[in-house]
Order: sequence, then structure tokens, then C-alpha cells
Amino acid sequence: MRLLLDTHALLWWLDGDHQLPVTAQAAISESGNQAIVSAASAWEIATKVRIGRLPGAIEVADRFSEILTEQQFAALPIAAEHARRAGLLPGEHRDPFDRMLIAQSQIEGLILVSNESLFDRFGIERLW
Repeated sequence: MRLLLDTHALLWWLDGDHQLPVTAQAAISESGNQAIVSAASAWEIATKVRIGRLPGAIEVADRFSEILTEQQFAALPIAAEHARRAGLLPGEHRDPFDRMLIAQSQIEGLILVSNESLFDRFGIERLW
């Protein structure tokens, strides 16, 4: 499976937080699966650290690429087509980071690891 971790899933994985369900932990750690993290998560973490909403993630913001390498997670850049799709997604959901993850999941055919049931409205496969 190719798994796109949303920002919460990534942070909970890194912290060993029990808010990340066993099913998600097992899928991420399964050697046959590929865990992928979007550049949108780097953007979201850095933004929230800067404005004081994620004070516990300073090291993740500072060492984002290194941490992905250490975890053997693949980085997914934001392409123009991802941005176009995210901007055109229907609905009232305004969070630009979530919209990007939805668009990337749709375009790249990725399973989105997220607790956001709202994502189900966008025809993507979600694991939680």
C-alpha cells in the first residue's frame, strides 16, 4: 500500500502517541507499504510552529527532511496539478493543507492516513 500520512498522523507517529490507532501504526510500519509525507505537512507544521500553535513540533519543523529520511518516509512535493485540483475541490472545507492532501491522494492514488472523516466526501480511500 502507498500511504499518505496527514500531518496529525505524522506527528502522532513521531511522538509514539496512542491517538494513532493500531491499524494505522501497523500499516505505516509494514515493510511492504510505502509511507509518504506531503510538502503540505512541512508547510503546515512550520506555519503552526511559527504562530505558536504547535510549540512541541519545533524540532520537526527544523529537521523535517532529515526526519523523513530517518523514518524512511518518501517526500511528496506539491505539483501544479495538485495545487489546481486542491483549489477546485468543491465544498466548504477551507483548510488549505487538508485540501492539498485530498488532491494529492486523488491524483496519486494514495490511501490517506487520517482521522478526518470529512475526507470521505471526496472519494478517496482513508485508513484509520
